[in-house]
Amino acid sequence: MGRPHPLRGVALFMACLFLFACLDTTIKYLTAHYEVPLIVAVRYAVNLLLMTAMLAPRHGREMVTVGNRRWVIVRALALSVASISMALALQRMPVAETSAILFCAPVLVILAAGPLLGERPGATAWIAAALGFCGVLLIVRPGSGLDATGVLFAATAMLANTSYQLLSRKLMQTERAIALLFYTTLVGTLIFGTLAPWFLSGHPPSLLELALFLSLGVYGGLGHFLFTAAFRDTPASLLAPVNYAQLVFVGLLGWLVFGDIPDALSLTGMAIIAGSGVIAALHARKPPVKRSV
Repeated sequence: MGRPHPLRGVALFMACLFLFACLDTTIKYLTAHYEVPLIVAVRYAVNLLLMTAMLAPRHGREMVTVGNRRWVIVRALALSVASISMALALQRMPVAETSAILFCAPVLVILAAGPLLGERPGATAWIAAALGFCGVLLIVRPGSGLDATGVLFAATAMLANTSYQLLSRKLMQTERAIALLFYTTLVGTLIFGTLAPWFLSGHPPSLLELALFLSLGVYGGLGHFLFTAAFRDTPASLLAPVNYAQLVFVGLLGWLVFGDIPDALSLTGMAIIAGSGVIAALHARKPPVKRSV
C-alpha cells in the first residue's frame, strides 16, 4: 500500500456509496413497470459490457485467471442471490428500510469469521450484533406496515451478502480483485440473461426508462471501481464506519423520488444498526486473535 490519502479515500468512498444508493433507488423505480429478473439481467449485462470494453484489452488474462475457480463461482452465485433478493425486497418495501436490514451483514461477517476463518469475535462484536438485531426488530416490528414477503427477501439478501463478504475476505488473500469482479459479473449475466427472455412483458421502455436501465450498469460498475480505488490507499478501518452514510443517501433519495419517510421507530432502528456497524468496525481495527490448534 502506498502513502495513505485519508481525505481522498473517504471522498471516493462517499461517492461510491452514493452511486450504490442511486442503484437501489433506480431498481425500485423500475420494478413498478418491469419484472425483477429482467432488471437485474440488464444491470449485470451492462456492467459486463463496460468492464470488458474498458479492462479486457489491458487485463484480459488477469480477468479470467483464478486459482480456486469453484469458490470464486460460489462467491459469484452468492452475490447473484443477494442481487435478486434485494431487488424483490425493493419491489415491496421502501428503499431506506430495505437497505437498513441489509446493513446487518457486516456485523454477521465479524461473528461468522470466528468459526469459518479462525478469528475470535470477542464481547464487543457480540454486543454490536445484538444491537443490530434490535435495530432490525424496530424496523420490521408488527404494525410497521412493511410487507412480510419483502422482509423475507431482505433477510435473504442479508444472508447471501454475508456469505459473499466472507468469501471475498478469504479469496482476496489469493485471487486478483479484477478477476473476482469479472466472475461475479459474468455469472450474474449468464444466470439472469438466461431468465430474462421469460420476463419480457409490459410496454417497450421510453427513452427515460431506457436511460435508467443503462444507468444500472454504470452505477454498479463505476461504484465498484471507486470502491476499489478508495481502499487502494486508505486503511479499511478508516473507511468501514463511513459505510453507513449510504443509509442517509437512500433515505434522502427515497424521500425525494417516492415520498417515503420512515417513522420514528424505524429511524431509531436505522440509527441503532448504524451504531452497531460503527462499533463492529472499530472492533475490527484490532488484529484478529487466531485460535490455537
